[in-house]
Amino acid sequence: MARKKILPIIKDDPWLKPFAAAIEGRHNDAVRKIDELTGGTGKLVDFANAHHYYGLHHIDGGGWVFREWAPNATQVSLVGEFNDWKECAPYRLKAVGDGNWEIKLPERAMKHGDLYKLLISWDGGQGERIPAYATRVVQDEVTKIFSAQVWHPEEPYKLQVTDFVPSVSPLLIYECHIGMGQNREGVGTYDEFRRLVLPRIVAGGYNAIQIMAIQEHPYYGSFGYHVSSFYAASSRFGTPDELRHLIDDAHAAGLAVIMDIVHSHAVKNEVEGLGRFDGSYDLYFYGDGRREHPAWDSLCFDYGKNAVLNFLLSNCKFWLEEYGFDGFRFDGVTSMLYYNHGLGQAFGSYDDYYNGGEDTNAITYLTLANILIHEVKPHAITIAEEMSGMPGLARPFKDGGIGFDYRMAMGIPDYWIKTIKERKDEDWKPSSIFWELTNRRADEKTISYAESHDQALVGDKTIIFRLIDKEMYWHMMVGDDNGVVSRGIALHKMIRLVTASTINGGYLNFMGNEWGHPEWIDFPREGNGWSYKYARRQWDLVDRDDLKYQYLNNWDCDIMHLIGGTHNFQALPIRKLWDKDDDQVLAYMRGDLVFVFNFNPVKSFADYGILAPEGDYDGVIDSDNARYGGYGNIDSAVRHFTQDDPLYHGAHLGWLKLYLPARSAQILRLRPARKTARPRKAPAKK
Repeated sequence: MARKKILPIIKDDPWLKPFAAAIEGRHNDAVRKIDELTGGTGKLVDFANAHHYYGLHHIDGGGWVFREWAPNATQVSLVGEFNDWKECAPYRLKAVGDGNWEIKLPERAMKHGDLYKLLISWDGGQGERIPAYATRVVQDEVTKIFSAQVWHPEEPYKLQVTDFVPSVSPLLIYECHIGMGQNREGVGTYDEFRRLVLPRIVAGGYNAIQIMAIQEHPYYGSFGYHVSSFYAASSRFGTPDELRHLIDDAHAAGLAVIMDIVHSHAVKNEVEGLGRFDGSYDLYFYGDGRREHPAWDSLCFDYGKNAVLNFLLSNCKFWLEEYGFDGFRFDGVTSMLYYNHGLGQAFGSYDDYYNGGEDTNAITYLTLANILIHEVKPHAITIAEEMSGMPGLARPFKDGGIGFDYRMAMGIPDYWIKTIKERKDEDWKPSSIFWELTNRRADEKTISYAESHDQALVGDKTIIFRLIDKEMYWHMMVGDDNGVVSRGIALHKMIRLVTASTINGGYLNFMGNEWGHPEWIDFPREGNGWSYKYARRQWDLVDRDDLKYQYLNNWDCDIMHLIGGTHNFQALPIRKLWDKDDDQVLAYMRGDLVFVFNFNPVKSFADYGILAPEGDYDGVIDSDNARYGGYGNIDSAVRHFTQDDPLYHGAHLGWLKLYLPARSAQILRLRPARKTARPRKAPAKK
């Protein structure tokens, strides 16, 4: 009798053996669902084509076809500018079975730019709806009403870079929001971002951008997380062609483009969104007590319905193929994994992951989404925004995992804020810092980040604002030697370096935080008089030679170039060389680079000894350099030689003696060992 094959995830982690049945169960659920959806072929790429069937399509040779899924409807009509927004027989759809409705129209029936909606009737009611598969949705500036728009330009923009393969070892992500990416007060555009911000990102050393708020959303202030039209790129920022041009230019510059995709929930709106689309409550969402998310004022998808899986999986394929995105950061994954959405749960042990509270349908969807995405684009990047720590989330499906390439290390920004808020500088412990930044599953890659975009929103504070606060308004001029500002700049640099240099997958920074953007993000709302004053990035601050923001920008730029220029930096083992909490000194090594930190707020150390591999070391970067707003107390031209210690001969270690100014960090590089030339043999005598 053949032995049952054990999934690698269980082999690699003995603590998971008691939960083998649950892990194997979720794996087999996905296998069965793939077989069911694909008719046994196993190719999800051939299944996820709902966007090719539904929605509005121009027919080759002329004419239009429109289809919609609305099984509860009794009548469906197109209404728009082409028929004065009045229901009429020529624009009435026909039921074609399985809840599908269809209409074929001649070329003259509509044209590029026409606004339209669906008028759906059901037993006991009627309502205007935006098509579920609409690829272009616009808002009237006066009435604020949303409508679908026919998008069929005579000369559509075609992607020029069609063979882009991300070079992301390590992955260095610049998270951005198009609308607030501009300097002026207003909503930024795809075109502005392409021309004005992309060059900054490239110069800064990042190799990927992660774009928020792409899917259309009715309320700008939702940060893009209350999606209404899943197939429409937000028209606030421009046209579909302008988004394609932006992605093209990013690829040409070597940047991967990741989309922040929201499949964890949907906006409750019925006119703009999918809520009660055909009059029923359970078309795309649960129809019972699970329908509304208890914390987000939104609706929860029913991942157990094949039609919903088709809608969401096709959505992934659509963005990859139609716009050239290189992958996705899935929002709200924790909320999807558990029936209780992870609310109020501590997740203190493995028992918490396998107590029957897992949402098996949602887990199956996420698994299928990852499989599909990598079928469409083998080099695609998938990232899970997940805080519970579910084992296997970022392991390949074949190993028993859910299939994400990376998971967000969400505990790190929480740790930094907690440290800044609750601990005096003299109580910062290097051992605690190192443990927090490196405590992760060895079999899963993570994205480390010092602070999240949420910390830039009103009600919270970024790292720089917590460190400097109101002093930023008065003492950021070059030459103004203010103690609070000096402390803040020093710690900001150290926090970002220690976070970025300990990655095991990738690093993420939110737009503007790299140079200490002041204040907060506050989208236009009634409470601020619908102002755009804080819904932007003030690039002019970092461009000014008389302000200190340039120092933080220089630091981040040089660090990103160093890390990004070290091939497979994220895979290099981290070797701790030294940590002494009494001194507040930490040192570790990756490859030939040594990272040394002195978190001590008052003590500088001369000839501080760190045990390191014997050899010669050159200074590479130090935070005390004047280029980074430091005092220039470290001579970077000095070459360092380890001092011999008989106790460590066998380990080939020596004492690396360094000057460590208070609140400073430095990076050194071990020179390659010189090879001793072999003596040549004397020629043989004849």
